[in-house]
Amino acid sequence: MQALIKENRSRIRSIIKKMTGSYNEDIEQEVYLKTWEHKTAYTEEGKFTSWIAMLTANLCRDYFRTKQYKTSSLQVSEDAIGEIQDKSSSAEDVIDAKKRQKLILKAVDALPSKMRDVIIYYEFEEMSYEEIAARLKISTGTVKSRLFNARSILSEKLSYLKGD
Repeated sequence: MQALIKENRSRIRSIIKKMTGSYNEDIEQEVYLKTWEHKTAYTEEGKFTSWIAMLTANLCRDYFRTKQYKTSSLQVSEDAIGEIQDKSSSAEDVIDAKKRQKLILKAVDALPSKMRDVIIYYEFEEMSYEEIAARLKISTGTVKSRLFNARSILSEKLSYLKGD
């Protein structure tokens, strides 16, 4: 298990940071726990790193649905406010960024599964068109088309976030 942690630590932390906006040790520990619990369920259909990355992304999405996140995102401690002010940004900016990120993730979750998978693989897991095509057993042209369509839908749904 230690080898698995060593090999995947940076990838897992990167995905957690991209999806939640900050490092979250609880999510990282949950990833390792779920990996250990479900290691026998893993099938050799693709790379193990892709499987663990998708597991991490799913756990991040689950985190946004938890009561812990909902209450912590609404409460800002005095220490956090002091730290935020030290970095010359306001507490409102941090809360707005978290709300914005949550809205984006909800919009991604609302996409049809074929488009959602491509967006997650490309944007969050940083896979190439070819890697995604191989993983999903589709052509690279289909990957590009789904990515374009998913971005169009997200752009339309999230246009109010642009501030235009």
